[in-house]
Amino acid sequence: MPVDRLLEKARKLVDSRRIEFLGNGVYNVVGDHGTYAVAEDHTGKLSCNCLGFLQKGRCSHAVAVTLMRGGRFRSHAESKRG
Repeated sequence: MPVDRLLEKARKLVDSRRIEFLGNGVYNVVGDHGTYAVAEDHTGKLSCNCLGFLQKGRCSHAVAVTLMRGGRFRSHAESKRG
């Protein structure tokens, strides 16, 4: 999935309040195709139990949690501008 689409889906998840903090670095994210667990390890790295993350190492669910926590991702267009 292109980065811009990934960000679009992640922002939609945040805006629609489909993320719930469960505690201990674990978040419940209600995606379009199911509910997923996003977890933060001891280094701060996030992982998700969805198929996309397991296959590609990234997904809109983990990006949405990052955005919700105040992180910022630059879109492809923004990164081209510098």
